[in-house]
Amino acid sequence: MEPLNQPSRKTFQRRLDYMVARLRDEIREGKYTAGDFLPSETELVEKFQLSNKSVRKGLDQLIAEGLIVKINRVGSRVTENAGSSVTVTFGHHHSIERDFMLSHLLKDFEALHPTIHVKAVPLRSTDHEIINDYLQSAAVDVFTINNAIFMDMVDTRSTHLLEPAAANPGAYAFSNDAFAWEGEQFAKPVIFSPILLAYNRDHFIEAGIPEPDGSWTWREALHAAAALTIPGKRHGFYFHLLSDNRWPAFLLQSGMKFEPDADGLFHLSGTRLLESIRLCKSILTNSDVYLNYLSENNRDVNELFMQGKVSMILTNYMTLNEIKHSDIRYDISPLPYLHEPRSLIHAIGVAVNRLAKEKEAALLLADYFGSPRAQQLIRELTLSLPALKEAAEQPLRPGEALNRPSRYFLFREIMFSYRLHRELNLSRQAFAKLRQLLKQYWSDLIDEEELCERAKDLFKEE
Repeated sequence: MEPLNQPSRKTFQRRLDYMVARLRDEIREGKYTAGDFLPSETELVEKFQLSNKSVRKGLDQLIAEGLIVKINRVGSRVTENAGSSVTVTFGHHHSIERDFMLSHLLKDFEALHPTIHVKAVPLRSTDHEIINDYLQSAAVDVFTINNAIFMDMVDTRSTHLLEPAAANPGAYAFSNDAFAWEGEQFAKPVIFSPILLAYNRDHFIEAGIPEPDGSWTWREALHAAAALTIPGKRHGFYFHLLSDNRWPAFLLQSGMKFEPDADGLFHLSGTRLLESIRLCKSILTNSDVYLNYLSENNRDVNELFMQGKVSMILTNYMTLNEIKHSDIRYDISPLPYLHEPRSLIHAIGVAVNRLAKEKEAALLLADYFGSPRAQQLIRELTLSLPALKEAAEQPLRPGEALNRPSRYFLFREIMFSYRLHRELNLSRQAFAKLRQLLKQYWSDLIDEEELCERAKDLFKEE
């Protein structure tokens, strides 16, 4: 036990990390230039409230990064190359810390490239128009991009803002394809995931119901959900309807795509697409199965799942990171299907701004995220699926700390079912129109007849 009033090891580690980061920044910002000496070890001990041993450990880290050299009996001198560091601005969505363990990766990158400092900037929106503003103003050098935003950039002819990239030969082909258009690669894939079913194993055992498998249709899934529901205590099934990485999966399972006729009109009536839309509505309106709760995001769904309030959820490997340290007994299964066993795939990559101020350093950072080293770290620290096949399929380590599902490698067996949003054949504009129509239909603001009538103009230009 730590003595009273004695700082803990964690406190010392935080102080040490702070000292190293502070000195590193002061060297890069020019407070200490080439040839200057840092404060003495005694001064550093007093300033950062550390022991001599800890200070020496921190200085050794700066030596390893090439920022200083130690002169016996004199002190720590800033190297000639230390002042030539550059700063790369990295824009990212708020979930990337969870999905990549971003802070850990950036620390590793900076250790490999001591003369490059990465400034991480959360993007206030992933809307492609705002992304374009960031790129055109050179506010970011590198940024995370998902496959849906990439297709928005294709539709709006703004891929010219992206620096062409080389496909990663070791990555799954579909992850490269998610960021390629007309034979040209525009981003490096980093992680991916299909939409799948996660379920509480204890609930299934209590109810005496066999656990889900790849043969489940939606009819079987909903039958099980009804048996799992306990009124006033839990519901059998739930998902965040309005997520663009959830509801399109139902449409993909129709096996059809949206195609206008010769007059530019689209006919929804009598199609498998309409059957998929009906299925989704039948789930939402089934109070014996589906939780009548307005979720704001997928995190709400995970919270209810961890609390045991719902037995099955639609999720993906990235979102499962929110329960990787929980003690819930759960597993995963392929998405139940309607006509065809298809699952929507979500991919996240990194792209370089063609107008990047520090192009060479930006390219190094983008390459790092797709490298075996970074991909291995993602595999070890998260439940996310690395785009690099070798990293993704590495055997599990016995006794690892993460709450990883026993069917973690399910993703390998269902790759035949993977489909991207773009396979629905909807432009960004048409996708937004359809989304608004479906929200009204699912909310009973319009009936099926009006839905089909208004869907005729889906491809009509505004």
